[in-house]
Amino acid sequence: MKTSRIIVSVFLLFAVAFIAWQVFTKLESSQNIKKSKKNTDRPIPVLTAAVTTGPISLNINFTGTLEPSAEFLASPKVGGVLQNLNFDLGDNVSRGQTVAILDSAEFDQAVIQAEADQEVAKANLQEARSLLKITERELKRIDKLGVRGVSSASQRDLVEADQLAKQAHVKVTIAELSRASAQLETARIRRGYTKVSADWHGNDTPRLVAERFVDQGETINANTPLLKIVKIDPITAVFYVTEKEYSGLLKGQPVSLNTDAYPEKQFSGMIERISPVFKEQSRQARIEVQVDNPELLLKPGMFVRSNVILREKQKATIIPRQGLTHRDEKQGVFLLSDDGKTVTWQTVKTGIHQDEIIEIISPELHGYIVTLGQQLLKDGSSVIQPSKNKNQ
Repeated sequence: MKTSRIIVSVFLLFAVAFIAWQVFTKLESSQNIKKSKKNTDRPIPVLTAAVTTGPISLNINFTGTLEPSAEFLASPKVGGVLQNLNFDLGDNVSRGQTVAILDSAEFDQAVIQAEADQEVAKANLQEARSLLKITERELKRIDKLGVRGVSSASQRDLVEADQLAKQAHVKVTIAELSRASAQLETARIRRGYTKVSADWHGNDTPRLVAERFVDQGETINANTPLLKIVKIDPITAVFYVTEKEYSGLLKGQPVSLNTDAYPEKQFSGMIERISPVFKEQSRQARIEVQVDNPELLLKPGMFVRSNVILREKQKATIIPRQGLTHRDEKQGVFLLSDDGKTVTWQTVKTGIHQDEIIEIISPELHGYIVTLGQQLLKDGSSVIQPSKNKNQ
């Protein structure tokens, strides 16, 4: 009997404890829900920035190397001993100036020989013409005698044949004279090659000696480079661009450049040439920019950085880059309400991205957007701006 009472008492005790635990759990859950709801309703701290209107541009930056806009290699067309080299590294050279002189003794002798051959040819021609005249007179005399019946037909045939031979001889000597005159002209031209001139194609703007390859007194062969003469005003900046950058470039686009040699100075240029092909190995295309260089500050071989404006707007709706966020794979911004207490999620279409600012194409935005704290926000969230709260 006592055992049954003890069992019943223990069972009742467990039942009361279980009911008490269930009540406690429900009460605690209810309090947590209230706390959670209370925390949800608490304003979220954010930072905001104004939507503004102003200029924006799409820029692309490149790095490249300067090259001369034109290059001329002064080299002789004949070989010989280099007697004089009239210019050296860094010297100014005008078009047509003689930059080097080779020993011309051998070529002088060739001219003298050709002049003598020409004189012989002239004498031979004079002799041939004299013999032809004699034959012509003899033929006339035979014709007169024939009228009188003194000369025979065979005699006339012999004189006429001699006349034809003399006429042919005159033609041969004329040809020999022409050949001798041509040989003389060739000898004079070759002698002229001993003077090496800066005969580049283009305008008469002076150029600079960029390299010297030989010294005076050396024996050189034909076509051996003596000097490299370059044009560096304007100078050419060469860049290589990828397919993505290539599509936005056009001939005539302005380009701004700078170099470490003159960090405080900015140079202006213009796209002069765009390669129509890409290199297979690098998948890049060559771009040439013409840069005015009147003070000759820029030199070939210098490393340069350039900036090209692909698109530009003077009046665009602009927001800070930090204000653009994403929700459900859509991009947009959180707009601050007029009273500054709540935000509204607004999807947007962007345009130009420039450094830390972004153009908004649509819709038309006004007021302020959230730039910090968006990860905690949703459409209609309550917000507070610490800086403004502090001022109040």
